[in-house]
Amino acid sequence: MNLHRSTAFSTRQFAEQALSRSAGAPLIGGNAVDLLIDAQAHFDAWLDAIGKAKRHVFLENYIVRNDRIGQAFLAALVERARAGVFVAVIADWAGCLGQSRSSFWNPLRAAGGEVRIYNPPRLGSSFGWISRDHRKVLVVDGEVGFLSGVCISEKWLGEPARDVPPWRDTGVMLRGPAVTEIERAFTDSWRDAGPAGLPDDPRIVHPAHEGTQAGDVDLRVIATQPSTAGMYRLDQMVAAMATKTLWLTDAYFVGVAPYVQALSAASRDGVDVRLLVPGTSDIPMVAGMSRSGYRPLLKAGIRVFEWNGSMLHAKTAVADGRWARVGSSNLNIASWLSNREIDVAIENAAFAQQLAAQYEEDLENATEILLRGSRRRAGNERMRSRTPRPPRPKHGGGSSSRAAAGALRIANTVGAAITHHRVLGDTESGPVLAGALAAIVLTTVAVLWPAVIAWPLALIGAWFAVNLTVNWFALRRHRRKNAADDVVP
Repeated sequence: MNLHRSTAFSTRQFAEQALSRSAGAPLIGGNAVDLLIDAQAHFDAWLDAIGKAKRHVFLENYIVRNDRIGQAFLAALVERARAGVFVAVIADWAGCLGQSRSSFWNPLRAAGGEVRIYNPPRLGSSFGWISRDHRKVLVVDGEVGFLSGVCISEKWLGEPARDVPPWRDTGVMLRGPAVTEIERAFTDSWRDAGPAGLPDDPRIVHPAHEGTQAGDVDLRVIATQPSTAGMYRLDQMVAAMATKTLWLTDAYFVGVAPYVQALSAASRDGVDVRLLVPGTSDIPMVAGMSRSGYRPLLKAGIRVFEWNGSMLHAKTAVADGRWARVGSSNLNIASWLSNREIDVAIENAAFAQQLAAQYEEDLENATEILLRGSRRRAGNERMRSRTPRPPRPKHGGGSSSRAAAGALRIANTVGAAITHHRVLGDTESGPVLAGALAAIVLTTVAVLWPAVIAWPLALIGAWFAVNLTVNWFALRRHRRKNAADDVVP
């Protein structure tokens, strides 16, 4: 009996150590966690928390749009800044491009708030602009923190006048010691987005009582930076450790081979692996790349579902009814290796079961993708769509093969409406066709109008030439400075 207990303890200790080292984040106890579903719940909770702020507000978001929602947040932040609250905002340059300009924040700056724009293009960094701040974080007074996949944009609310439903998204509200970890992540982003860290201001110094327990939830705050891959290592580790279920929701899934192999190995080992992705995406190219990777997943026994609503933007995972992840990271290379992301990995059966129940509810509005000739496996009979996804736009063409492909798509759509499933056919080769057409267009333009190709290439070459020259001068100056410092008087 004692040996059994010792072995079980050692196994748990080993698992905790492996997860902590993989994610680069320790397990933090004593937290309270509330699940937030869809944008309206987020916006209401966020604005309420901002309105109650007494000392400081930290806001970090990939997109802040100059629309009704963006203006509501701006007004709330300005009001708090005028009331003497320290307000600090980080917005991503690329995320806000075409959504809001730097001048959007002028009223907040005038009220005493501070704003930084993350990683605009700059000389001396040829590829630096690729890294983005994809986090969605709000912390108020060091007491309540939020992290999510929701951006500050009216687009997340859908278009009720046109019967376009809200985007499906997920986030959490946290209280307890984990909030301090979120603030540390924000402080790191603030330092990376400007010349210095947060000021020495008494309004952002934590009172002695902060960090005390607020609940019984253990979790890890995983704040990744470019090239750290902490979330990737954790995703791989969870795929390896899951024994019964692993249910994934992702907005922009692009399966890289090592992760697909990890999911496939889990499925072949008897784990119930499911992947829920958008049926229609705000980035069609990514949706095409995602669909091109269905076949190896399906062949390994992984169940793939497409959401029937306007857009599925959530990024979640739940494993074995005991472990759950919610945050901003997508299952693709950009999130794993290039962006600043933040997620929370929760080790609590009650929360995991709540997220699992939401997952099953989401599958009620999803269509399962099947390989041709495969039979639906026995399982949860609730996994079916109540409303079929609208058929995708048809592409023109006159050949018999295109007509056959079109007929197959129509048959699949009708079949999906009746059986709540859609067969993955051999003619679903959109990404390949799109690539071929793009190559033909580029070749034609290069032959007929070479200047159209030459000028962009010349501009790209000039950009690299300037940046490499700036880098050379910086390195030369640094070397001379080091040489001067090494001289002993």
